[in-house]
Amino acid sequence: MTRPPFEPPTALDIATVSAQLGRPARDVIGISARCVCGAPTVVSTSPRLADGTPFPTLYYLSHPAATAAVSTLEANGVMPELAELLIDEVADAYTAAHESYLADRNGIEFVAELDGISAGGMPTRVKCLHALVAHTLAAGPGANPIGDVALERASWSPQVCECADYGLAAP
Repeated sequence: MTRPPFEPPTALDIATVSAQLGRPARDVIGISARCVCGAPTVVSTSPRLADGTPFPTLYYLSHPAATAAVSTLEANGVMPELAELLIDEVADAYTAAHESYLADRNGIEFVAELDGISAGGMPTRVKCLHALVAHTLAAGPGANPIGDVALERASWSPQVCECADYGLAAP
């Protein structure tokens, strides 16, 4: 199995993610995407937490400005509209995103309880835009079509630092 590319977290990264989340970060194994200032935006979490709990969400959106923007999309009812795209427009690409997600996570550790389960409702539903946007940010444009569209519609951009707005110091 091949481990997906991401940077190992530093002590400063863990402290920043903990501040972003408002709780101690747990089982972070990598930083998969960063703000233009260098702060973590997406963390990679171990497929099995230290307490033994299976954790399907490999790519976790941690940046508060990004999570707020995606939460607004969800609150505004965008998910059913994006789910309509699965009827024919992006179904194959969304299935490929699901398979890629599984390969990334299994490249770190295969967890039998998670076999075939990715995140965000893939490959047949749109369930959590946070997970889908995190996948897009971690894997790059084109990796997840629903994540791509959600990121385009969000009021947040990975190219604009908003860390200071949330009381976070740039690394």
